[in-house]
Amino acid sequence: MSEPYDTDPRRSGASRARHPHDAAPDAYADPSDAPVDPPRGRRRREDAPAPHAGRDPEPHHGSEPDQPAAEPKKDYGRAGRNVPLSIAVGVGLLAVVLTPLFFAKQFFVLILVAAAGLGVWEMTRALRTSGARPPLVPLLGGAVAMMGLAWYSGVDALSIGLLITVLATMVWRMGDGPAGYQRDIGAAALIMVYVPFLLGFAAPLTTPEDGQWRIVVTLAAVVLSDTGGFVAGVLFGKHPMAPTISPKKSWEGFAGSVLAAGVGSAALLWALLDAAPWKGAVFGVVIAVAAVLGDLAESLLKRDLGIKDMSNILPGHGGIMDRLDSIVFAVPTAYLLLSVLAPTS
Repeated sequence: MSEPYDTDPRRSGASRARHPHDAAPDAYADPSDAPVDPPRGRRRREDAPAPHAGRDPEPHHGSEPDQPAAEPKKDYGRAGRNVPLSIAVGVGLLAVVLTPLFFAKQFFVLILVAAAGLGVWEMTRALRTSGARPPLVPLLGGAVAMMGLAWYSGVDALSIGLLITVLATMVWRMGDGPAGYQRDIGAAALIMVYVPFLLGFAAPLTTPEDGQWRIVVTLAAVVLSDTGGFVAGVLFGKHPMAPTISPKKSWEGFAGSVLAAGVGSAALLWALLDAAPWKGAVFGVVIAVAAVLGDLAESLLKRDLGIKDMSNILPGHGGIMDRLDSIVFAVPTAYLLLSVLAPTS
């Protein structure tokens, strides 16, 4: 997810540092290159008193109109983003996810396929900025296959789907020759594990009779973690949590994430899954930790690549992976926790 308490507007500074030639044209100009005195004729004209002193200058026919000033960059304060727009888009995404979950659960697999496909596309596009060329076609096909296998046959089939996809990608990539083969396959394996494999745990989490509520409590814990961390970080954040990865992420924000997710999950698991409040609190705390680690993992990757967002397809959020970064770590964690804390009958 977009970093809830990372409001540093300079997150893309790594990209500018790597490419000094992208700086402003005068950023590296040598002052000694400027002429000491203007040409003699120009100096006499500039030193001469202006005619019609005291009168408003009349416009010259044929002169170019004044160029409009560049529009200043909007300042969203410590929030670092357009909060109303982010909330509106977030609510819309939740509606897209929850509608099939409650009214046509068999179609929820299509939501997982769409999310995995977009995530794979964004990751492939982002990693190409580093010089890697993971092949997109077998990765997209593998993501679709993995979601289907996980939905109909569970975690074991998901693991087999990952293995088959990696092998298919290795064979597909042979057609482009040996140059960069190891680099490209490594990037492809990262994409397949990070996006469809981790996200695929949402399928066995959903398929039980009360699966819709298991997804709800998982997403709610992530949202509570995100919101609690955002509010606490903006109001109280002073001590950096990971300065080299996310300079504005604070320990105060992390405490807000854990507190909000723990308290909220205690109530939700008790109401929706008939689990003791202490079990819900444990669930919320662990999910908050997993969500923050997922957020940091994506921040580390983006900082290494020198990019701010994975894409710009979601106004106010960035890309789909900027929303899934916490979820892909939280979903397998929730699957394991709920199998112990609230097992299915």
